[in-house]
Amino acid sequence: MNSDVPVTSRRQVRRAAGAALGAVSLLALAACGNADPAPAASSSPAAFKPATQQAGSEITVWADAARVPGVQAYQKAHPDVKMKIVTYSGDANGANDLQTKVQLFDRTGSGWPDVAFSANVNDGSWAAQGKTPYAAPVDKGLIPESTLSGFADGSLNPCTFDGGTYCLRNDLAQNVLWYNKSLMDKFGYSVPTTWEQYQALGAKVAKEHPGYLVGTAGDAWTPEVYFWASQCPASTTTGAKKVAVSLQDPKCTRMAKLLDGLIAKGSVSKDTVFSAGFIKNKASKVLMLPGPSWYGQVLFNSTFKIPKNRIAAAAPLKFEGDAKNYTGNVGGGLWFVSSHSKNLKAASDLVSWMTTSDDYQATAGTYPAYKPAADAWLVNQRKTGYFAKDISPVFQQAAELIWPGWSATQYSQEAIYSSTVIPALNSGKTLTDTLGTWQTAITDKAKSLGYTVN
Repeated sequence: MNSDVPVTSRRQVRRAAGAALGAVSLLALAACGNADPAPAASSSPAAFKPATQQAGSEITVWADAARVPGVQAYQKAHPDVKMKIVTYSGDANGANDLQTKVQLFDRTGSGWPDVAFSANVNDGSWAAQGKTPYAAPVDKGLIPESTLSGFADGSLNPCTFDGGTYCLRNDLAQNVLWYNKSLMDKFGYSVPTTWEQYQALGAKVAKEHPGYLVGTAGDAWTPEVYFWASQCPASTTTGAKKVAVSLQDPKCTRMAKLLDGLIAKGSVSKDTVFSAGFIKNKASKVLMLPGPSWYGQVLFNSTFKIPKNRIAAAAPLKFEGDAKNYTGNVGGGLWFVSSHSKNLKAASDLVSWMTTSDDYQATAGTYPAYKPAADAWLVNQRKTGYFAKDISPVFQQAAELIWPGWSATQYSQEAIYSSTVIPALNSGKTLTDTLGTWQTAITDKAKSLGYTVN
């Protein structure tokens, strides 16, 4: 989710999940957004010219509190590497510290961290831009192709600009269809495989078991869960600082109509899953819930307190007329190597280790973007004994199904949805009614940040 949603919403999320998982939940819940930054230079970067290298020189690493233990573990395993570790916000919960500081360092000509972690999955949209981008292209001799090819398909898209790869993905938050297997079995329902089946079952639940839910539309990350999966072109970059926004596209309107119908019937809530009222009154009545992979441990286990052997995950849904099923993503941090670093070898090795090593990723809080590390992570999930069925096949499938048409941008879809759509829903309007206003809000924000919108 993007962390520039209203502060009150952020506080609800942190209170609900943070107490249970501490730094782990901060990773999951803040690993993808920031306050809208200042417009970045729109010119394409020149060919990468490394700074004069100083073998063995100290590298400075900026990371959030959740990642610092991993950096320290790397330092312990590599005692010859000189490191200065700085704990900072990680651009979580509305912060925009990395870009602000980099802009300052650009003016003074020094101070850039050799390595930086960002919890904002959109940060590559500025870090890779300008005549001298902050981020170095890691695919130009810094990280081997054999390593880059090990990341889940599409997971490096937020790092890819102008044909270069400017960061490595820490984790994924691919959406799946979560469901309460115990309740589904009790009610005699089958798990849907299409959105049409989901819609029909939602209507049936509203009639046969009123009060039970199959989804929510009041979460800030609703666009990434539903509209991204529907292949809605809410933000598709078409060039440097160019974006297409088309919320009247049939693949947007079909999802809006689907949700409107279930909201009207009462089986899709207009509340957020992390509100105190939802946790108290609705958590035990969640029958199905499309949402990110971190919902399993963070939401159902630690926040909702659903007992073991009840929660399971199914593959992302598809519309019957579509050739394949796609899904969205609600999270995933980034690791940058600075283009200004005088020890690119050490900086690149650290970033590679933090994103690919089983020693760190296998026990991390969220699903690793690097496929071999994800395999080890899933083994540890099975060992917890929490889920009613093995989540491994579904998670692995969904990791490869994130629709590439939803682009990383300098503006936050979640902030716009929170300020534009959620108030409209709460005032009685439908999603369909709000599509025009929503499009205008996205367009205006994009233009204010220097995008050309078509």
